[in-house]
Amino acid sequence: MKNFFKTILRGIVKFDLYAYCKIVHRAKVVGKENIPKTGPVIICGNHRSFLDPPLMEVTCGRYTRFLAKEELTKNKFFAFLGKVFDAILVKRDSKEVKALKESLQTLKNGDCLALFPEGTRNGLAKGEKVKDGAAFFALRSGAPVVPCGIKGGEKGNRKVTITYGKPLDFSEYKGSKDKETLDKVTETIMEEIIKLTK
Repeated sequence: MKNFFKTILRGIVKFDLYAYCKIVHRAKVVGKENIPKTGPVIICGNHRSFLDPPLMEVTCGRYTRFLAKEELTKNKFFAFLGKVFDAILVKRDSKEVKALKESLQTLKNGDCLALFPEGTRNGLAKGEKVKDGAAFFALRSGAPVVPCGIKGGEKGNRKVTITYGKPLDFSEYKGSKDKETLDKVTETIMEEIIKLTK
């Protein structure tokens, strides 16, 4: 019964967030057909603002779990969204076993895992090193990676466009623990994300 009410609440919140994105930011979705309708998938996008996770959540059309920084729960609203959307909380600069296991289990269940390789808002612009989490999960699970580019929403131009690219298949490297391979996959994912933001 608890899950039933949570599902209803999630639907109501998603509707409200979608309405906000459409009305306030005139959100446009491109390439949604590139997201597999079933089976495990990892969605990776660029990270510019607090709007990015909700925007991805309400436009991808899948039950999605986000990897989110634990400190976000200090904000009551974000803590609420985290509970509603079953966010997987991680400590900054930490590879918690619990979070890793939960993320891999999400993919094993055939669900969607979403994260931002930049690790923080505007990470590339700040010169932050791109995180290898997406590549790690792709190599461990064999799940395809759907790159996502978000653009617009700057001051004076509220309109936002979110573009989903074609799935990237790294299954040939499944099980690899080689750092060179991990870096190569991470670079490929980030290159595709950047292309979609142009």
